[in-house]
Amino acid sequence: MKILFQGDSITDGNRYREPERRHDLNHQIGHSYAFIVSGMLGAEYPDAGLQFVNRGISADTTRGLLRRWREDALDIEPDVLSLLIGTNDCFLEGENHIEPEEYESNLENMLSQSFETNAELKVFLMEPFFLPTRDRYKSEEDVCRRKLGRYSQVCRRIAEKDDRIFFIPLQEVFDSAAEGRDCAYWIWDGIHPTESGHALIAREWIKAFKAMFE
Repeated sequence: MKILFQGDSITDGNRYREPERRHDLNHQIGHSYAFIVSGMLGAEYPDAGLQFVNRGISADTTRGLLRRWREDALDIEPDVLSLLIGTNDCFLEGENHIEPEEYESNLENMLSQSFETNAELKVFLMEPFFLPTRDRYKSEEDVCRRKLGRYSQVCRRIAEKDDRIFFIPLQEVFDSAAEGRDCAYWIWDGIHPTESGHALIAREWIKAFKAMFE
């Protein structure tokens, strides 16, 4: 079973991107939640033939991801597609900002192509999230929650349309974890998780994986 992780910097994890360096199994998956998931599942199911691939790219949006979808998704032929993207779509400004309507269209386009290529594909569509760590997010927390909530609703709506798509909620997970402690323990700059934050994501991912296959 081949599992493909796709997304932006939260998924990228400073992985080795160059094809000639991907033989280095210490670094090819990066150091994001994808690393934790790969390690935990690989150790638990050593005879399952699991293969883990990371093609997340820092600063990406659904627009950029759509442009590289053939090379970095379809041609890889995954059995499971994990997709975490939307934070940059929401918070980038100017020409790089992507409204929820385009975000939804881009996601549906990519998923439609993927299901045409593999009708048996399973998709984990993960909720974009943030915590009010930086001054900007603290002073504009309500605005940020409303804005990002529209992108979350898109993911939920898409998942509800197809039983091959599994929505993984993350905002409530981080909100709950942050109760009574500094948000920066989980997300150091409001957007990018710490090691502990990535572990929270990995825990939810593995929970969804086991629920789907066991």
